Amino acid sequence: MTQECKSVKINEIEISNNLPFTVFGGMNVLEDEVTCMEIAKILKETCSKLALSFVFKASFDKANRSSVGSYRGPGLSKGLEILSQIKQELNIPIITDVHEPDQARQVAEVVDVLQVPAFLARQTDLIGKIAETGAVVNIKKPQYLSPEQMINIVEKFLHFGNDKLMICERGSCFGYDNLIVDLLGFDVMKNLTGGIPLIFDVTHSLQRREVGSAASGGRRRQIMGLAKAGIAAGVAGLFVETHPNPNEAKCDGPCALPLDQVEHFLTDLKNIDQLIKSQKNLKIE
Repeated sequence: MTQECKSVKINEIEISNNLPFTVFGGMNVLEDEVTCMEIAKILKETCSKLALSFVFKASFDKANRSSVGSYRGPGLSKGLEILSQIKQELNIPIITDVHEPDQARQVAEVVDVLQVPAFLARQTDLIGKIAETGAVVNIKKPQYLSPEQMINIVEKFLHFGNDKLMICERGSCFGYDNLIVDLLGFDVMKNLTGGIPLIFDVTHSLQRREVGSAASGGRRRQIMGLAKAGIAAGVAGLFVETHPNPNEAKCDGPCALPLDQVEHFLTDLKNIDQLIKSQKNLKIE
């Protein structure tokens, strides 16, 4: 029996758990314009070559930082200027974070998908203002919530009259300063929400903080294995961050995929995605 699947459209891209996965790729936070454009161009070219749909991801501000000295990004005004330039020059859709209710309308005028950061997914005023823009929205599952609790966040979002929703897995707290991914939770979330598109954020799921460190570390070497497992669980999209030189990235470099490995990475994942979605799903009671 086929699992129920809903879909949303980002411009001409249809997103659904039973369709070929869409790449939500880019960088954690906007840096200089040259680097941003380089990443966007290579991702677009690679996804076009592999016949994969692509949405460019970057944050103009990373407000949820542990340390006051952590790099946050260029801010709202300059950040939207950079994102608008990338969108217009490359003709690609854009997804970015919104941290404050008052930002929602302004950001929605530039980008195609608004994202609710995991730590903010229970903020009712923020969810309401973002939903009311009418834009497509991606809500990240908080690290501290069970898959079952995501239904409350979904129902809250739908209450505000917008059904253009995706939800995103980004790992769960495993004790202190560590994350794991509950692959069994993927089906739980898909079934409880009636098949709302599920995105897997493989990059942030690799985070691990060393005791006493002000910044998150990560397990970049394990990105391929974790991405393969997530794709094999059946998802609508893969969220992945990359950088020309991850060791010099201003944010979350330890988790970022090296840019020169993107094609190999996505080629292998596409093969797995095609295999999984060509199979019939048995309903086992």
